[in-house]
Amino acid sequence: MPSEPEPQSKPFFKNPTLYTSAALVVVVFVVGWIFFSRWFENRAIESRVKEQRTHKKQEQDRIALEQFGGKELAIQNFYAAPGVVRRGETVQICYGVANAKTVTLEPQSNPVWPSYSRCVDVKPTRTTTYTLAIADASGNTKTQTLEVQVR
Repeated sequence: MPSEPEPQSKPFFKNPTLYTSAALVVVVFVVGWIFFSRWFENRAIESRVKEQRTHKKQEQDRIALEQFGGKELAIQNFYAAPGVVRRGETVQICYGVANAKTVTLEPQSNPVWPSYSRCVDVKPTRTTTYTLAIADASGNTKTQTLEVQVR
């Protein structure tokens, strides 16, 4: 029986699978980079828009304060709706101040600023006492506390 010729192996760099695989890896990398960069850019745009909205709201509230406030530093209202909640539920803490330069509400992480009428969503995990502190340009301060019960 005649012996069959031994198949010759192709040199490594003449293998078409190598180039196809390399091209596929490059295409996947480029497409992935495009998706990531667009996602990252969209996050940056959303962040800027949110910041602009917050700044615009602060400016509108400042103008309203100047129109409604008298000359005396005052906490006009400070309340929670509802005052008693179950664990995990959201509560709105609302406040209104007159002639305040700065406002702090503790403990909570949402930004606050002088406003005639503003509400902030909070999610207390246990009964919490919130403190609203305001100060005017002269350094005069006023504080008020409020307790939200969690059952």
